[in-house]
Amino acid sequence: MENVLICDDEKDIVAALKIYLAAEGFNVYEAFNGRQAIETIREKDIQLVLLDIMMPEMDGITALSAIRKISNIPVILLTAKSEDCDKILGLNVGADDYITKPFNPVEVIARVRSQLRRYLQLGGSVTGEKSIRIGDIVLETEQKSVVVAGEAVSLTPIEFDILELLMKNSGKVFSPKDIYRSVWQEEPFGAENSVAVHIRHIREKNEINPAEPRYLKVVWGRGYKMEREII
Repeated sequence: MENVLICDDEKDIVAALKIYLAAEGFNVYEAFNGRQAIETIREKDIQLVLLDIMMPEMDGITALSAIRKISNIPVILLTAKSEDCDKILGLNVGADDYITKPFNPVEVIARVRSQLRRYLQLGGSVTGEKSIRIGDIVLETEQKSVVVAGEAVSLTPIEFDILELLMKNSGKVFSPKDIYRSVWQEEPFGAENSVAVHIRHIREKNEINPAEPRYLKVVWGRGYKMEREII
């Protein structure tokens, strides 16, 4: 049974989400501000967080930044329609996805299951290749780890899956929609901007100079690709 943490200062929302998730077999923990969320993650074996942005004491973005210093568990932001800038900021800080309020319970469950599958390594992109190397980047598919020039690199589950997709298909160009469909396993419906944010994070963690990448290249008007060979 997976442990899911719901963090929102609106107790009615927490109660509703708890009912939906518990009915699907999840073990649910509650928090009502960012500080409580961080404490729970430190104390419990949490596999996923549903995190509100606007909260007292410690807001969701600040909490997310602190969470990313101690854990790579999937974090799905709960946002209002008026918080578009905060959504992008959240993705920049390390969120894996977001759900806009008012939310559909079916969508919440689907996104939670998708992120947990990816995090717990139970589906999607598992293949016979255990290790992929391009230049100084070594990606281990079973350990879900990445090493660059001998140094371990910490990636979120989404970042890992994007990098794995591109490295396994080096030289092939993927549009943002292609990447979204493959990694999120759902139709993008305008969410391709999320891909661009994650691509930037991958570059920042894997490239010596992210502004002039050697590995992960933009093919203007088409999408992204990993170079097949690095000289």
